Amino acid sequence: MSAAGTARPAHAAGWYRETALPQPAYPPLEEEAAAEVCVVGGGLAGLTTALELARRGRSVRLLEARRIAWGASGRNAGFVLPGFALDMERIAARVGLPAAQALYRLSAEGAGYVRAHLAARNPAIEMGRGFLLAMRSADADGARRLAEGLARDYGRETEVWDHERTRAVLSSRRYHAALHDPAGFHIHPLNYAASLAAAAAEAGALLHEASPALSLERRGGVLRVATPAGAVAAESVVLCTSGYGRGLAPALDRAVVPVATYIAVTPPLGEMLDLAVQSEAAIADTRRAGDYYRRVGGDRLLWGGRITTRQSEPRRLGALLGADMAAVYPQLDGVAMEQAWSGLMGYCLHKMPLIGQIAPGLWTATAFGGHGLNTTAMAGCLLAAALAEGDDSWRRFAAFAPRWAGGPFARPGLQLAYWGMQLRDRLDERPGKRDKTAA
Repeated sequence: MSAAGTARPAHAAGWYRETALPQPAYPPLEEEAAAEVCVVGGGLAGLTTALELARRGRSVRLLEARRIAWGASGRNAGFVLPGFALDMERIAARVGLPAAQALYRLSAEGAGYVRAHLAARNPAIEMGRGFLLAMRSADADGARRLAEGLARDYGRETEVWDHERTRAVLSSRRYHAALHDPAGFHIHPLNYAASLAAAAAEAGALLHEASPALSLERRGGVLRVATPAGAVAAESVVLCTSGYGRGLAPALDRAVVPVATYIAVTPPLGEMLDLAVQSEAAIADTRRAGDYYRRVGGDRLLWGGRITTRQSEPRRLGALLGADMAAVYPQLDGVAMEQAWSGLMGYCLHKMPLIGQIAPGLWTATAFGGHGLNTTAMAGCLLAAALAEGDDSWRRFAAFAPRWAGGPFARPGLQLAYWGMQLRDRLDERPGKRDKTAA
């Protein structure tokens, strides 16, 4: 089927699609085209890369197989805060504290980029301020150590909330304390992606939907990316395909594992929601395989969780997530989720993004699973600076290069690891380890 005959798939059904701002259709590629840079993937990393290259005067074409932000970029939880999916303590253990501090600054710049873009283009896309890390185990000293380490090593000022203050806004017997980060915020991710796309087009980038990249080959000093009805010949190609678009670079296919997570949204709950969650912050818990949620639309609760390598959506997904929510907030038991959806994220075994050059002229910004909204912005800026100005800041990620994820054993191995995390979470929360205030 030609690109012209390829319909643009609808975004995932759910609250994001229902509340999305109008998004124009970008034409499929139907010609033999040339550009200085071809970006493959119309998610947040690809859009930021294309936007920043266009702002620097480079000719750029972006190819998206389906619709702009069709994948994880348009259906994620919407949390924005510094850091990575791998915690900073482990990053420092691997690369040393000075290098970890430099990486943290880059991640903070990524979060700042998101906020600055929204402030300039559409502040209403930002939906709430603050981030709360809710402690599921009775380890007050651990919360204090975490806050002290973030302040001492990374200049990140957070506040430990005691049991009483936490339960004043999160009325759950599951929580013992919380770490409040006032710098965090949350957004409408699909509208943010649409805003990036509009800005990139205005800056001169040419965006193409319904244009899957079918092959990538080198012809002399030029890389050629073929689509069903056309091709782009470019000096450089940037692969930003996350858990999708496999088959273009074997090194990425071997390193990136698609992992699914799930999100659901309640119907309007009115005062009932105030009995459970009174904070407007983005909220996650401290379990290894935890829940994450936030208030949206005034009196709805968006609830996410459950990580799996299974790519088909479970039956009765809304009921599963509703049961997870009721386990934390029994006062919401019986609330039927109005919408539920799944999404694929790209993960590496080291839990860090892949950013940089993987072959002459071939670059990547991918594997942002677990902490993507700030790191996709960071990566797009890094690669645009590298390609347009020769900046080598991207080399700070050299310690986290692509590595074999296990081939046919990757998915079952990750699933076993997830089940192991769930088991350790249960052990940490067993009755003998709970504090007396939880009784």
